[in-house]
Amino acid sequence: MSYAIIKTGGKQFAVESGMTLRVPRIGEKEGKKVDVDALVIGDKVGAGTVKATIVSHGKADKIIVFKKKRRKQYKRKQGHRQGFTEIKIEKM
Repeated sequence: MSYAIIKTGGKQFAVESGMTLRVPRIGEKEGKKVDVDALVIGDKVGAGTVKATIVSHGKADKIIVFKKKRRKQYKRKQGHRQGFTEIKIEKM
């Protein structure tokens, strides 16, 4: 079974052909084909690229960031939704 390790958005992912996964947001339009840098393809280590197609964009579930210092009357509440891009791996 062929696999690759790609790096995008400062994170690394292990992928196979035909796989769909969510990666940090890529600033391209849906349906566009992109080349993603690969660290490892099969048993070959080194630079290479993996072809992928952008399926959709979206935002992940909301997380709550809450800061508090006890006995100081300090509280801060903030929400955050991380953007993602769903890509489909075409070929390696």
